[in-house]
Amino acid sequence: MPAYAPPYDDDLELLRSTAVAAGIIASSYFRRDIKSWTKENASPVSEADIVVDRFLAANLLQARPSYGWLSEETVDNPSRLDCERVFVVDPIDGTRAFLRGEDYWSVSLAVVENGVPVAGVVFAPALDELYDAYKGGGARLNGKPLTRSRRAGDAPLIPAPGAVHQELQASGLDYARGPAYPSLAYRLVQVATGRLDAAVARRGAQDWDIAGAAVILAECGLDFADVCVGFPQLNKRDVRHGALAALGDMSLKPVVHAALLKVYGCPPADDAALAQTQLPQTRD
Repeated sequence: MPAYAPPYDDDLELLRSTAVAAGIIASSYFRRDIKSWTKENASPVSEADIVVDRFLAANLLQARPSYGWLSEETVDNPSRLDCERVFVVDPIDGTRAFLRGEDYWSVSLAVVENGVPVAGVVFAPALDELYDAYKGGGARLNGKPLTRSRRAGDAPLIPAPGAVHQELQASGLDYARGPAYPSLAYRLVQVATGRLDAAVARRGAQDWDIAGAAVILAECGLDFADVCVGFPQLNKRDVRHGALAALGDMSLKPVVHAALLKVYGCPPADDAALAQTQLPQTRD
């Protein structure tokens, strides 16, 4: 990193303005007949993802040429591993929802410093909701302080895959199935709003899925962890993570973590060692 590193709030302002512009671009493709195809991992990608990705790379890297780059829609460049600060972006998180014409997709952007997200934005253009935070500066929704709001006495709302629900029910937990928002970044920040009491992700989520939301959750004082290793470290050679849980109520932690571990387990030690010597599969 150069001798001068911009303050985190300066990085956040860059992310905010860029996310809004990216959201406008993405929205111009929303609910239109656009080209889409399937990647090697069976996940969908559209021409909108690619256009937004190119805009983000041009805009962010022009402003911060010394920063590394990690995006779902850009071929991975190992030079990012040598950068103390890295942009980690998902141009359209929730592409399936985007292609179906559903509102719950987002633009997720973050700056990661030495493996820890220090500024992040999750912008849901169709809902006109912009969540942002920077390390030490609190979190906001549409410019106002973000605070949890839940009615006392309500059963906890927890969306999860079916196998995880089976484990939660077997534990005897009294809860309700929450809405499973297609964008993982958006789903995670709903724990910060109080719309959800917990949000989980199956094993295999990647840095760009979680980086923007992670700093927002941290600034709200909420627990967010890879159930295998604790707080997820970002910008490693392997950008995949174990099962993840964000919690608004710490009393839920033992049973939610236990359910995720039962269903997904943890990567074998030899897989973890291999991840230190190989870059993840590139995407295009």
